[in-house]
Amino acid sequence: MTSATHTGWIVLDQSLDALQSVTSRVTAAQWTLPTPCREWTARQVLEHAAGDQLAWAATVGRASQPSYNPFAPSGHEDGSAADLLTEAVSAATVAWSELPSDVSSRPESVPTPLPQGALAPEIAAAACALDAAVHAWDIAMATGQPSPLSDELAGGLRAAAEATVEPLRQYGMYAAIVDGPASDGAAASLLRYLGRDPRWSAPTD
Repeated sequence: MTSATHTGWIVLDQSLDALQSVTSRVTAAQWTLPTPCREWTARQVLEHAAGDQLAWAATVGRASQPSYNPFAPSGHEDGSAADLLTEAVSAATVAWSELPSDVSSRPESVPTPLPQGALAPEIAAAACALDAAVHAWDIAMATGQPSPLSDELAGGLRAAAEATVEPLRQYGMYAAIVDGPASDGAAASLLRYLGRDPRWSAPTD
């Protein structure tokens, strides 16, 4: 699959593209809809996802930290959703594409904003991608779009999830694992591991 984003890491390109594609299809009226992220609306999830990418870019490269707390998104930060995400994706693209060419040969050489600190390059990039991909799924589910999380993409994210998610559950950044059948595909299995129900749908009145 050809990607419009060019970070140098395929799984990150695909995840950022998914987040941008989903966001581009959200109507103005849909930004206040509830999401799988419990108390957050679609707009709050987008602000959180954009802020996370800025935080990753600032840690990995030379970008500025977000001007707001990504873990307390207001739902009405300045700028359109598209503008917020464009800034974040641009920063992520520059930060990741400017990593030294020999970074892949050095274990635990990429700094991260996670409790684990520096990680192996491929795990760090996939962890950053995981954040974008799962929030793309959140927004898609909230706004009635098809899931952007394919089994192939989920397979590329699983190792990073298993390497980074557990310490984050204690901070409420991921809910407990959701039980499901062993026959789940890679995407459903990953969502359950991240504390999400693959069958989630928006509540009706």
